[in-house]
Amino acid sequence: MIAVTTFKDKPVALFGLGGSGLATARALVAGGAKVVAWDDNPDSVAKATAEGIATADLRGIDWSVQAAFVLSPGVPLTHPKPHWSVDLARSAGVEIIGDVELFVRERRAHAPDCPFIAITGTNGKSTTTALIAHILTSSGRDTQLGGNIGTAILTLDPPKVERYFVVECSSYQIDLAPTLNPTAGILLNLTPDHLDRHGTMQHYADVKERLVAGSGTAVIGVDDSFCALIADRVERAGVAVKRISKRVVVADGLYAEGSRIIEAHGGATSLLVDLDGIETLKGSHNAQNAAAAIAACLAVGVSKDEIRAGLKSFPGLKHRMQPVGRRGRVVFVNDSKATNADAAAPALSSYDRIYWIAGGLPKEGGIVSLAPLFPRIVKAYLIGEAGPVFAATLGEAVPYEISGTLEKAVAHAAADAGADTTPSAVMLSPACASFDQFKNFEVRGDAFVGHVADLDGVTMLVDLD
Repeated sequence: MIAVTTFKDKPVALFGLGGSGLATARALVAGGAKVVAWDDNPDSVAKATAEGIATADLRGIDWSVQAAFVLSPGVPLTHPKPHWSVDLARSAGVEIIGDVELFVRERRAHAPDCPFIAITGTNGKSTTTALIAHILTSSGRDTQLGGNIGTAILTLDPPKVERYFVVECSSYQIDLAPTLNPTAGILLNLTPDHLDRHGTMQHYADVKERLVAGSGTAVIGVDDSFCALIADRVERAGVAVKRISKRVVVADGLYAEGSRIIEAHGGATSLLVDLDGIETLKGSHNAQNAAAAIAACLAVGVSKDEIRAGLKSFPGLKHRMQPVGRRGRVVFVNDSKATNADAAAPALSSYDRIYWIAGGLPKEGGIVSLAPLFPRIVKAYLIGEAGPVFAATLGEAVPYEISGTLEKAVAHAAADAGADTTPSAVMLSPACASFDQFKNFEVRGDAFVGHVADLDGVTMLVDLD
């Protein structure tokens, strides 16, 4: 745990006592802050109270004495309208911050020079975060991985010299971190997302820009217009910018030519690494992720040889284009994290012959947008509620069966792929939510891995929990 000492002996109000919120309350208490916490969920309040955390309805506290208001990132700050607790804090002129800001202040107070890489973007940030942490860890560095990727930042070990922090940041967390100042900050890309919480695309982009604007080195993907403009603005403000691209040549940064990552500097270019043969980094989207990871690692002093070794040994992000088993010419790929069509597209575009397991609880738009990728699909195996809807979309373009269950789909897809004389992939990339048959996409992905492991003759590429 990182005890938050920067608010020692000071009154701090906190709202939101879910997983990260409760961790934040514990960290503040451990550092000596006088915390008063609340949540709209009575069960969450009861849990905090049972741990000895002071709780009270924030409508009744004295806001004039609060040194800060700590808000959980899942609680609306601006849109569709501010939460009632935000209105109270603003009316009293109390600073509103989140857990990432508390980390930033602790780092600044106790180990300002410890390397800190922060990653954001609409797509690819979890893979990039995991890849950076893997490169650092595999090179023998003391590495802490957390943030939006699933581990609350204040549950990590405390900042100290030569301890590396790799932190995925959502737009909500950035919005609550006004002094965010990573050694290297990454902005991968921007497409419309979370507009219910940000109001407009421009406001969403403005929030994301703050992460790179405060960075020692800003690593920015320039394949969309919003990010290209952000790179120009940040550079004019005096920040060192490394541009990355999977589509165009950049003058100073890293760009992809197929699977080759090219480094450009001062008009000179050189091949840095070829990702060909690295199953966990297939596809142009992963070329962008890798380029960003490389640029950030270089910025914190990792050697090119250490980076190349880390890329080659990267096991992949669990449930995201994750090769989990192999039998002969067939690779089994777990892409359970693809809960909509846009999320499924990268995996489908990364393999030439696919036995595709899809379905679940359908999202608006279904799989219509994936039609350009249908020629890559040898056959589809449809599961869950989406089965009949997806079948109608596939029509005569793709052979399919309505398998119903994941177990049956794996068995049938494996048998069909095994009879194929051409290398192929049996891929779970559902393009659907999981909630009709599974608790979440993680449980769905684990079930897929289990069914693959039960097949005869499969060499597993992942450990079974």
